[in-house]
Amino acid sequence: MILFFQDKKTVFTVETKQKLSTANIQKLIWLFADAKQIDKKIIQGNFIGPRSEMITPWSTNAVEITQNMGIDGISRIEQFSKVESKDTKFDSMISCFFKELNQEIFKTIIQPESILEIDDIATYNKQEGLALNEEEIGYLENLSKKLNRKLTDGEVFGFSQVNSEHCRHKIFNGTFIIDGEAKTSSLFKMIKKTSAIKPEGLISAYKDNVAFIE
Repeated sequence: MILFFQDKKTVFTVETKQKLSTANIQKLIWLFADAKQIDKKIIQGNFIGPRSEMITPWSTNAVEITQNMGIDGISRIEQFSKVESKDTKFDSMISCFFKELNQEIFKTIIQPESILEIDDIATYNKQEGLALNEEEIGYLENLSKKLNRKLTDGEVFGFSQVNSEHCRHKIFNGTFIIDGEAKTSSLFKMIKKTSAIKPEGLISAYKDNVAFIE
């Protein structure tokens, strides 16, 4: 069930799991600065509001406030702004245009895209901005031949993320061979060596991207 509360420019939409008491309705009216409750299931008009699949941080905070006020059963609260037309500018990444507000505005119906088999990994790399180097592209091409099938978009994307610039464990933990000689310490071991030599006051380091010092 979705309840509507409206002031001059904004409609507050409240998704509830159960019918709210009159006392709790009055609490919401107070919370929304005396916005008037609209006793309808559908509100006609042009509105800009959050995408159904994205619960906003504002909603998370608002729901927590209602819980602290003793109102149970509210799962989502969002704001919708009244606009003149669908030509109004807005950020389409986080918002949508609505020609009416109804009981379905928070329902998400998304059909998953079909799995894409990659014919040309090098071209796909440039197309999607995966930043794979020639060695990595060659590795994937050889893997495709070895498996005797084309790699999927999910597999190539996953590989690119694992080997991205901010997560290159293969380099930091790998063995370096310089002038034909394998070095005993990896880059990561060399970095960790400082804490091994002087561990005073160090509780934990290099674990799950956090460190603790006394």
